[in-house]
Amino acid sequence: MEEVINWIRSKNPDLQTEITGDTDLIESRLIASVSFLEFVALLEELSGEPIDVASLDVSDFRTLDRISAKFLMPVG
Repeated sequence: MEEVINWIRSKNPDLQTEITGDTDLIESRLIASVSFLEFVALLEELSGEPIDVASLDVSDFRTLDRISAKFLMPVG
């Protein structure tokens, strides 16, 4: 998850607050629409699995906890 936080911080260099597992990344605009596909590519790289962008739901990206559960936790 540290890589995800580092990526978010790199896109928001003026961010002064801590990013926690329940920080709403969408509402706080920490993940901007212009860099969303780059973020998806990062998650694909970290998970080693392709992500079908046609089936994505914005709620899957709302918090670090949700991102971890949806994309970075092993199934099973």
